[in-house]
Amino acid sequence: MTLAVIQMASQAGIEVNLAHARRLLEKAAEAGARLAVLPENFAAMGRTDLRAVGRAEVEGNGPILPWLKRAARDLRLWIVAGTLPLPPDDQPQAKVRACSLLVDDQGQRVARYDKLHLFDAEVGDARGRYRESDDYAAGDRLVVINTPVGRLGMSVCYDLRFAELYSALRLAGAELISAPSAFTTVTGQAHWEMLIRTRAIETQCYMLAAAQGGEHPGGRLTHGHSSIVDYWGRVLGEQATGEAVLVVDRDTVEQAATRQRMPVLNHRRFTAPHIVSGTLE
Repeated sequence: MTLAVIQMASQAGIEVNLAHARRLLEKAAEAGARLAVLPENFAAMGRTDLRAVGRAEVEGNGPILPWLKRAARDLRLWIVAGTLPLPPDDQPQAKVRACSLLVDDQGQRVARYDKLHLFDAEVGDARGRYRESDDYAAGDRLVVINTPVGRLGMSVCYDLRFAELYSALRLAGAELISAPSAFTTVTGQAHWEMLIRTRAIETQCYMLAAAQGGEHPGGRLTHGHSSIVDYWGRVLGEQATGEAVLVVDRDTVEQAATRQRMPVLNHRRFTAPHIVSGTLE
């Protein structure tokens, strides 16, 4: 039940990013990880041609999806592929979404989560204003799926500010939650650790928070501080900036015992948003 979180400082060049990611995934596999989480925008950071990148991937002309499947097979590793820009499966010409894919150790895609909450905000950094909705469409589905290391709920970055999503993931049976991210330095310094630990405590899940940590095209700076936090809110591993591979073992027995001793799920007085077949309504 070994889990890995990978931190990167991705740039605009896809092939270079994929080479860095492969090397880090190899380290995770060598350390015994069964599942590894890559950060948000791991393959393409700061690009302005996201729709073209996504279109090439769905048409079979892009490098990212073949690379991902090959890496998972070669390393016998389940991979949460941070995010990449992909249109909906049934609408290849539509606006791309910030898509987090889960690929199993045979290289098969087993889940897709499209980021629900888009970061449209003003931040007191060099860039100042962020509008993800200019480039991406929002998702509309929750994803919780079985893996060899437990039942995984999927989320991305700005989602962390919306507690109702994590309540819904726990209600759907999540035992661990992925959160690939690219927090700004300003918002990260203020809120990152607090949000990750709070989501772990309130859901009694392991939080697998894989972050970008460094400088990117256009002078953008990301906070880093990738971390793995357990069901009690303890930080089991953390990296401030730069590339890193964090690896921990999941304690399934103590996690189950903690949930039994403090059955917060049974004590809930308010429910998460209504869910029909995973769709928010």
